[in-house]
Amino acid sequence: MTTDTATRTDEPTTVRRPRGWFWAALAGLISAAALLAVAELFAVLVARSASPVLAVGSVIVDIVPRPLKEFAITVFGESDKIALLAGVGLGAAVAAAVAGVLEYRFRPVGAILLGVGGVLATVAIVTRAGATGLAWLPPVLGTIAGVALLLILSRRLRRWSTAAAAGDAQAAGVSRRGFFLLSGFSAATAIVVGVGARVVNAATASVAAARDALRLPAVRSTVTVPEGASLDVPGLSPLITPNADFYRVDTALTVPNVDPSTWRLTIDGMVDTPVELSFDDLVNMGLDEYGVTLTCVSNEVGGGLVGNAIWQGVPIRDVLRLASPQGDADMVLSESVDGFTASTPLSSLTDDGLDAIFAVAMNGEPLPFEHGFPVRMVVPGLYGYVSATKWVTKLTVTRFDQMEAYWTPRGYSAEAPIKMSSRVDTPKIGSPVPAGKVPIAGMAWAQPIGVKTVEVSIDNGEWQQATLSTPINDQSWVQWMLEWDAQPGTHYISVRATDKQGNVQIQEPAAIAPNGSSGWQRTLVTVS
Repeated sequence: MTTDTATRTDEPTTVRRPRGWFWAALAGLISAAALLAVAELFAVLVARSASPVLAVGSVIVDIVPRPLKEFAITVFGESDKIALLAGVGLGAAVAAAVAGVLEYRFRPVGAILLGVGGVLATVAIVTRAGATGLAWLPPVLGTIAGVALLLILSRRLRRWSTAAAAGDAQAAGVSRRGFFLLSGFSAATAIVVGVGARVVNAATASVAAARDALRLPAVRSTVTVPEGASLDVPGLSPLITPNADFYRVDTALTVPNVDPSTWRLTIDGMVDTPVELSFDDLVNMGLDEYGVTLTCVSNEVGGGLVGNAIWQGVPIRDVLRLASPQGDADMVLSESVDGFTASTPLSSLTDDGLDAIFAVAMNGEPLPFEHGFPVRMVVPGLYGYVSATKWVTKLTVTRFDQMEAYWTPRGYSAEAPIKMSSRVDTPKIGSPVPAGKVPIAGMAWAQPIGVKTVEVSIDNGEWQQATLSTPINDQSWVQWMLEWDAQPGTHYISVRATDKQGNVQIQEPAAIAPNGSSGWQRTLVTVS
């Protein structure tokens, strides 16, 4: 005979407790993503510029100390804004994760922290130049949604943890599924809505079609590139820098989209007659071509933050003449649509011998968006931060002792004439060359006076005069070349320029702040 025996235990069921800190951090990240997604969605509807990430990033650009800005430009070059956005995103992600953990352990501290982040983003948005009356609405609604989601997710996580601690497998399973379902749905929705809204925002704000359809009036005069203006040397920079290769340094995290049909230029301040011009008003004043080299104050000796282009535009002096600046004014504060300002000496804009222009085209096509479409300033002989305002929309005629521009309180000079400079393009450091006849070549500029000579010294030997290309004008750079009988070994190449007034390029090294770098470039070359 057999007997069936049932085994029963009275011991409580063991239920694995969740890793609270991990899931809490995830809840914080998802809640922050929801905040951004809702803000981006409503930005599409009421205020396209009200993006929290971009607004906070722009504020960081404004408040970062000058040495860090210089470091970012040196290390990341034209990718500095991508690096900044990545840094802002990483910082936001860490803060969101911390908020999630704090809400789980010390409620409602995490919700308050997330709410403070939303408030700061709101302040950043509404204080930016060009903010609309409803710019506050997207970040506020996004903050409400993010905080609410964090509270709900944290509550479900605590229920799961409590049930698991009590050994209630059924309640723990229900709470766990509820937490995962809500987290997964919220994360997926935030990604789809946030990315979709940003794409729609960018697409609807684009003025690419308007730029493509733009037909500028024929120019009254053109730039003649003389014979011998370009030297045929491999590795030498082209005389005219292609638009795609032209350096870009500005404070805009995203490129402003300005429709030329709605663009306006206002001139006010110390003038007898305030002026407002439309894009058509400006170009109908008459366009001419100008060859002008632009240089960024962040350009190190031998650096690449310099380029030359053929611009089409209207002389700024003709536009200022409409407003009649008053006699005691000495500065013009130009303002970009994104709030950037530059302080330019009034004399540089009214000098009949200096081609300071409102440029509308670059190398035969309307300005690229990255270079100021539809209108930017181009002023020969001054570093860009005091003259080359992109997306320009306003001029205020004033005095240096009454107003200051964006970079002045950040440690840069209010006036910044470009320092004469020269550089070696080839041979390049780290690229050995074979023994024999080797061309040493590069670029030189001395705006607005013009380059007279360029000299090269090998291994601290006598200075040898290089061959210059035929200059377009005194406001553009020139190419230079010296044929060198290279001997095997390691050699130092030094270069210096002299302008048409007999001034020799400054030898003493200087940092880029407060008014541009100086010194003679000294290049190490290996000959095999």
